Amino acid sequence: MSQALTRALGNFVSGLRLEDIPAPALSVVHTGFADCVGTLIAGSIEAPPRILHQALAPPPGEASLYLSGPRVPAPEAAWINGTAAHALDYDDVSLRGHPSTVLVPAILAEAEASDASGAEMATAYVAGYEVWAELAGRDPDQHHQKGWHPTGIFGAIAAAAACASLRGLAPEQAAQALALGASHSAGLVANFGTMTKPYHAGKAAHAGVISARLAGAGFTASPDALEHPLGFLAAVSPGGAADRERPIAAGRDWQILSQGLSVKKYPLCYCTHRAIDGMLDLLCEHKVAGEDVTSIMVSTSRRNASILRNARPQTGLEAKFSMQFAMASSIVARRVGLAELTDGFVQRPDVQVLLDKVRIEPDDRPDPKRSGAAPYDLVVIELTSGRRLESARITDERGSPQLPLSRDELWAKFESCLKVGNPSLPAGAIFDALMSLERQPGVAAFSSLAQAA
Repeated sequence: MSQALTRALGNFVSGLRLEDIPAPALSVVHTGFADCVGTLIAGSIEAPPRILHQALAPPPGEASLYLSGPRVPAPEAAWINGTAAHALDYDDVSLRGHPSTVLVPAILAEAEASDASGAEMATAYVAGYEVWAELAGRDPDQHHQKGWHPTGIFGAIAAAAACASLRGLAPEQAAQALALGASHSAGLVANFGTMTKPYHAGKAAHAGVISARLAGAGFTASPDALEHPLGFLAAVSPGGAADRERPIAAGRDWQILSQGLSVKKYPLCYCTHRAIDGMLDLLCEHKVAGEDVTSIMVSTSRRNASILRNARPQTGLEAKFSMQFAMASSIVARRVGLAELTDGFVQRPDVQVLLDKVRIEPDDRPDPKRSGAAPYDLVVIELTSGRRLESARITDERGSPQLPLSRDELWAKFESCLKVGNPSLPAGAIFDALMSLERQPGVAAFSSLAQAA
């Protein structure tokens, strides 16, 4: 068995420079940073990061929580900020998981600790994204259906790559960092709908900081940890079909351009978004009240159906993984936003009644363009009058690379997130700095704005 993969990715990470990155990729980096910082600030008031901070009780350190919060050691900052960024499940999606919610907190923490420039931060993001894409793309099967949360298992390695890039590790050290990150990989789908799901993202960010620091200090790991028969790819592969031998494409075939990022319009699991678009479009055309509904059928992929495990949610956290709630909220509130993801709204009698009227029909046909999806999602409403309302066949959700949010729409989401999490922050100035990251001197460019608020 060749040891090429781990070493080759270490070489890629160590050698990557901003000038090597295609210019269009920087717009993806800007989106990832802005969307993640917005959801991080909004999520900072949620229980998961607050409890984690209290339990860890970190001493004073060199990196900021929530841009303007206490300064703690960089590993703990990455851990807590990563958990905050994923707490609302409102952060961006790609590569079978949530790349920015891991990469951005790790990069922010390590960049603040090392006084890295904005150009170095942008480069680190691309390094982490491409390593994540390289590994996830080697397996034709769906990790979710084996019980693995891709954000946790790929994120730890990708964050190690990003931090190795920031720290300027030599190729051999960078490979060691990736191998160390692989042993931190973890995260179970069974914990979706609880505080532990955002913890997966935070722990992966923490793992990236620790792995790169240890590798830089001489800590060793196997140089074939990714491709070995008992290594990462084989261990997490649902069907044992992962390609452990082909040469890497990172640095030649830029996945950040071809896959990009999907920015969430709704703070629920991304598996609900096509159907929500379909339902809301129907409700724009037809006046439908909850009491008029006999049944709602949603056609989506079997993977999506298995992830959306909560048919009768009772809490806001559970509702994030419920197609039944997504449909009920759409009808009752004519929207699915942060205001609806509360225990009180979920438990409303008119919402609970509708939950039992929703059924999911799994579609086993694969989408040739998107791993884990069906060719389209479809919503059908049956009314007490006998009418049948059918949505369009939704192939691309709003916010996806195929239907991207405009800069104004991204700004509107960012501004709303900061109003929820910390309305005193200068949202416009921070957003503008993040959207020109590679031209900024470093984290101070926006953290100083936050600290002055």
